[in-house]
Amino acid sequence: MTATVGFKDRHTILVTGGAGYIGSHAVLALKDAGWKVAVIDNLVTGFAWAVPGDVPFYQGDIADGDLLARILSEQNIGGILHFAGSVVVPESVSDPLKYYSNNTAKSRSLIESAIQGGVKHFIFSSTAATYGTPDIDGPIGETTPQVPINPYGTSKLMTEWMLRDCAAAHDFNYCALRYFNVAGADPQARTGQSTAGATHLIKVAVEAALGKRDNVTVFGTDFDTPDGTGVRDYIHVSDLAHAHVLALEALIAEPSRSHTLNCGYGHGYSVLEVLDAIDRVTNRKITRVLAGRRAGDPASLTADNKAIRQSLGWTPQHDDLDTIVSHALAWERHLGERAG
Repeated sequence: MTATVGFKDRHTILVTGGAGYIGSHAVLALKDAGWKVAVIDNLVTGFAWAVPGDVPFYQGDIADGDLLARILSEQNIGGILHFAGSVVVPESVSDPLKYYSNNTAKSRSLIESAIQGGVKHFIFSSTAATYGTPDIDGPIGETTPQVPINPYGTSKLMTEWMLRDCAAAHDFNYCALRYFNVAGADPQARTGQSTAGATHLIKVAVEAALGKRDNVTVFGTDFDTPDGTGVRDYIHVSDLAHAHVLALEALIAEPSRSHTLNCGYGHGYSVLEVLDAIDRVTNRKITRVLAGRRAGDPASLTADNKAIRQSLGWTPQHDDLDTIVSHALAWERHLGERAG
């Protein structure tokens, strides 16, 4: 795209939360595609070592308007990829105000800084949790009513609404990417899920497989699914990061158009199927502890991904559960070596 080539020469892309799990993969994907990148992260859950040494890094809060104005000016920011936020569904139920602060109020401040600073392109890390528990059989499309059942989903939906309204009022376009369940790690083991106490199933299970946990708790065995455990659409984090690069190119190529797109593979695996895959890849048996459902967990979430394939030309490269598990396992071993 000619517009993208010229834009790439002139501008840097700011990645918020770029020291975290998904954000650090997006930084690598942007760099691999030839983009100049800068990162802001408060390091509450991120790690400074996850930011490449040649990437300008600012430790701070996305709601700090003075800091954002300085970054936008110093780095000549032309687009923002926004990953900073809180992501644990059960915690959002017990501490909703944290989620409305981190995910909604601070996003509002960031969007305001972007518009005031002349940034015209914004990509938002949204979630399938905005759909709640859709009364449909099969993959969920983007036009499915959004009725979130937990504060996490609501906090993200409110930011989608803000972006929609700002795009209508300003010279500004956006892409909201609704993630399903993100898993795996960079195939070259440059980064991965590193947060202590993470709740993502595959992360927890590979920790158990390597002896870092005694067992894996299966939350809910009475869902209306084939084996009674929750079914999720697990997308490899590198495929997701690549979708952000394509989204950025699409926004630059058509400045008058915004997008809201699902990010998933279009099929799911149950909790027990995931644990079986980890047993298979590691050739060892993880101890499973059966427990009741967690608050706010729907039975099944899988993506209808036709729109992202058509709009962005996105083609997944890692749509294989054993591959996702293998990459997550390799990263977990790497973390063990770092700690040793």
